[in-house]
Amino acid sequence: MEKSLRAARIATFGFFTLNGFVMGMWVVHIPTVEHRAGISHAVLGWLLLLLGGGAFAGMQLVGPLTDRLGARKVVPASAALCSAALILPGLATEAWTLAVAMLVFGFGNGCLDVSMNTHAVQVERGYERPIMSAFHAFFSVGGVLAALVGARTLSWDWSAALTLTSVSAFGVVVTVLFTPALLRPAPARAPETHDGTAGETGAGRKPSPAGRKSPRAKTPSRIWALAALAFMLMLCEGVANDWSVLGLREVLDAPAATAAFAYGAFSTAMTIGRLLTDRVAARFGPVAIVRYGTALGALGLTVVALSPWIPLALAGWTVFGIGLSGSVPQLFSAAGHADQGNAGVNVSRVAGLGYLGMLAGPAIIGPMTHFIPLNLTFFLPVVFCVIAASAARILRTGPAAATPAAEPAQASAGSRPV
Repeated sequence: MEKSLRAARIATFGFFTLNGFVMGMWVVHIPTVEHRAGISHAVLGWLLLLLGGGAFAGMQLVGPLTDRLGARKVVPASAALCSAALILPGLATEAWTLAVAMLVFGFGNGCLDVSMNTHAVQVERGYERPIMSAFHAFFSVGGVLAALVGARTLSWDWSAALTLTSVSAFGVVVTVLFTPALLRPAPARAPETHDGTAGETGAGRKPSPAGRKSPRAKTPSRIWALAALAFMLMLCEGVANDWSVLGLREVLDAPAATAAFAYGAFSTAMTIGRLLTDRVAARFGPVAIVRYGTALGALGLTVVALSPWIPLALAGWTVFGIGLSGSVPQLFSAAGHADQGNAGVNVSRVAGLGYLGMLAGPAIIGPMTHFIPLNLTFFLPVVFCVIAASAARILRTGPAAATPAAEPAQASAGSRPV
């Protein structure tokens, strides 16, 4: 079974990388798509909200579906849909066709996001140790690959339609190759009680059979608390994505080429941090990752907000990226491990609110700049990081707070996969 678990881990890396690559190829071609559709920046901004709305809808729909059918069936369907939908923006020639494309593409991305994270939780359970952060790191790796490939195809004067269609076909092929390695649904265990012990799914009832949703319909308050933390921390990430470069240019008057290093420093630190987080989490636990990581993030962003020097601000963005890097994967893992029978639903709650936070960050910061300088608006995410650090104890309950419990059929004591 160890061999199949390793293959499932590799396949999960593949789907995370594919998701990052597909999304990155869309980002690289936004200016080209905007020009082809003949729309303004303002209209594009509204259409991007449809992308987010579609993703949120996909997340909420596919969560229960993954619990019912199993990630082995839902992940490939979601990956194929997300890949195929990438064709649509490249073919859009006016605002309404691009609006439809954004809605469908966002829906596919949301479906893949939740289903692959749910499968990642299943793989992590088999490994009996934290491995979630590395999966998220490979999403970033996919984005880097997209930047490199996109730059090359644009230099060859390939049209957006040709490039995105090629990437779409590539995504479907990758999906077909990795699907056989995905894990089948494991027998569901009882959900966690508040003290971390296994409880019954109902009065005297046993856990649900594999692939069937637990009878409890109401989402526990702990999951909503994790979702609220995801909202705050992914809002912080959204602020870094959309305002780091502009902040360096406007506040410190940095040249355009230098300002670009702000986002580069943040994203590189995020990727490296996620590759290293799993080992740290295995030793110190997810509570420490979130508590001290977000505290470090608050320190880094405070340096950014108050720095009078460009090098110090770049160092601040780097520290901010390192601090945030491991926190969100711990929230996803905790949600997925809290109740195996409802893992998809719980992950969809955390991912959905987190995604809304990432969209809300740039939207909130913009209006705030009408009243206070841009660098001072960064204290809003600083406050959110402090709140997350204070609330990190919420991860203490549930299997993910220690070492995820493996299914006996997947791994035996003293013989864990590597």
